Amino acid sequence: MFDTESGGLISKVIGPKRRWRAYKARVKQLPPAYRTAVDAIERYLMHFGPLDGDSAASLFEDVADLFERAAADGTPIREIVGENPAEFVEALIDNYERGGYVAREQNRLSRAIELAAGEDTGKLGRSR
Repeated sequence: MFDTESGGLISKVIGPKRRWRAYKARVKQLPPAYRTAVDAIERYLMHFGPLDGDSAASLFEDVADLFERAAADGTPIREIVGENPAEFVEALIDNYERGGYVAREQNRLSRAIELAAGEDTGKLGRSR
């Protein structure tokens, strides 16, 4: 059930094991403050990020890229994430496909609001 190479639960959350290990190795090489920031972003993403393995893996890799470049350039962490780190991460997530129950519930919410607002879009009962 937890075999990451054959599409198990963990691979749906973090992607293939090799990509995850490579990402973690990159993060480990960051300066301590940048590593702490990435760890916090990772923790948030585990709860609210895309659940599709490939999208999640790409997102984590892109976060590593961003912080590697920032560390090399000496960019302050607040300049990267701004004053609201949750907004920053949500903006990142918006660039990736959300999978699983999150996407289903977002679609269900949209359909229910459309119906309540009297907007017969003809989409009731179908996923977007």
